[in-house]
Amino acid sequence: MLCLLLNAGLVFGQEGWKLSVVKDEISIYTRPVVNSKIKAIKVECSLPVRQAQLVAAILDIDNSGQWVYHSKRASIIKRVSPAELYYYAEVAVPWPAENREYVAHIMVNQNTKTKVITIDAPCVTGMVAGKINVVRITHSIGKWVIGAYQNNAIKVSYELEVDPAGSVPAWLVNAFATQGPMETFERLKRYLQKKEYRDVKLDYLQD
Repeated sequence: MLCLLLNAGLVFGQEGWKLSVVKDEISIYTRPVVNSKIKAIKVECSLPVRQAQLVAAILDIDNSGQWVYHSKRASIIKRVSPAELYYYAEVAVPWPAENREYVAHIMVNQNTKTKVITIDAPCVTGMVAGKINVVRITHSIGKWVIGAYQNNAIKVSYELEVDPAGSVPAWLVNAFATQGPMETFERLKRYLQKKEYRDVKLDYLQD
């Protein structure tokens, strides 16, 4: 629902996935999760950018609120290396539910042969104290897998499985399950056209 932990891939398992929404060449799938009322989500699309542009945007935590759905604030806690960091984020959730917060650990890796990039971003516990009247998410798994640049585009798949913790109305769960990912990727497509990303180069990637 919130963490936007992602999977952008070339070949990705389709077992149990059900297509929910297709719009502007963005496909959103959902599937049940054992012992959870919250379904996992997957987003698949192509983006007309280079790999480095997308990776740079994902790691630009301070500006992520410009494209991440319902982001209220986000800031880096610790930068381990150019390709690894920890960050804190709070997500604005409509009343009567309380806002959610989480700490995520982002790790970028690239297969030197296939050029495919994976970005793991699991939630982690601790590191910063929780806020009053804000629910802390402690379980979220997912990742981006970003295909090699071909025919002026990259193939991206985003997958997320998360326990939002606390009480969440069914209508709100449904909104975040489809509306949230769709709005996020529509904004992301536009955001990646900003001039600061157009010619970006990352030393640790073979783009």
